[in-house]
Parts: sequence; C-alpha cells; structure tokens
Amino acid sequence: MSPRPPAKRRRRPSTARRRKATGSEELWLIGLVGLVALSLVVAVMSWLAAHPWVLVLGLLAAGAAGALWLRRRQEAARWDQARAQGLRYAVEHLDSLHHNDFEFAVRDLMHRDGCADAEKVGGRGDNGADVKATDPYGRRWVIQCKHRKAGWQGSAVGTPDLQVLNGTGRQIHGGDVLVMLTNGRFSRPALDFAKSQHLHLVDRHLLAQWAGGSRPLWELLRAVPPPRKPSSLS
Repeated sequence: MSPRPPAKRRRRPSTARRRKATGSEELWLIGLVGLVALSLVVAVMSWLAAHPWVLVLGLLAAGAAGALWLRRRQEAARWDQARAQGLRYAVEHLDSLHHNDFEFAVRDLMHRDGCADAEKVGGRGDNGADVKATDPYGRRWVIQCKHRKAGWQGSAVGTPDLQVLNGTGRQIHGGDVLVMLTNGRFSRPALDFAKSQHLHLVDRHLLAQWAGGSRPLWELLRAVPPPRKPSSLS
C-alpha cells in the first residue's frame, strides 16, 4: 500500500490582509455615518425652508439671550466699579493685616483710584517692588510696602530700604513715580534721602488719609511727575 501524501495546511490570512479588511470596514462605517448625518442636515434645512418662522423665532431667542447676557455683564461691571470706588480701609484695620494682605490692600486702593492694571508683585526676588500700576494719566507707579504690626510705634523705615527702591524702581521696573509706603514712620535720614532722590513717601498719617478717603494718591502727594498722555481726567 502506497503512503498517503501529507495533508496541505490551510494558510491563515496574513496580518496585513486582516488590517486591510478592518480598515475597509471602518471606512465603510464612517461613510455610512457621514451619509446619515448629511441626510439629517438636508432634511432639517428643507424643513426650515418650509417653516421659516421657526428660524426667525430661533434667531430672536438667540438675540434676546445674547442681549440679556451682555446686560448682566455690564451690570456686574458697573457694580464692581461702584464697589471699588467705595473701597475704604481704616488704618487700624491695615495694622492687623499680614504683610502679604497689606500689599493686596494697597493694590486694591490703586485699582479703586483708576489704575486698571494694578498688580501685586511683591515676594521673593521682587527687586524692590510690591505693587505696580499705571494711573489714568499714563504714569507708571512702583510701590514698596513696609508693614509694621506696631504701627507708628514700630521701627522706622530707614535709608537702606529706600536705596533698594531707588536702585531698581526706574531701571528695572520702569517707574515714573517711586513710592515707599508704610503704616508706620520714616527715619530722619530716610526723609532727607527721599527728598534728594525724588522718591515719594507715604507714612501712617498719609496712608490713613488715602485709604480712608476717596482722593487718589497722586492728589495727596507733592511734586508728582506730569501726565504722560492726555486723559479725560486731566
């Protein structure tokens, strides 16, 4: 008896062929979904063409919603502005703040006075600036804050702090008005140094007048540089 020939193995489809088949199915499914979506869009457009009043009502509703949203935004902006303009701080309240919150309070007061870009920048590596702002006249303000828990009874702000502000305020921060501000007091040498270098000092008494009143800081300081640009306030 002759031996039987070995059975031929059935060849499995190659991986490339299986991937090709899967890709074709995916393309076919995507095409079907696209066709259905297109049919729905055409049907909706045809229906809207036959019922134009629905489209008009939709546009009116969208317009009304947009107008309501804009009105609420404007009312919120007016409220924020009114609240900012009414901002007041008693100097005793400022005494109780953490030095970081004290800087935020100074920023808020500058914002109250119309400095829309007022920002707190104080912290490690602040290069002698805690608050920076541009007033409505285009002048750039650089303010260094020195908080004293004991207020007027605390240690006086001395010349070394003013020297830091004087060395960085114009060259690094581009300031037009350099201010050293404290809820305490300044030493006599600091007063003389500030006068010689055209630095502006805000001590406890002037801070109380500014924070508790409604006049901007540039109206309370002497010899502030002239405006950089015309303004509706000038």
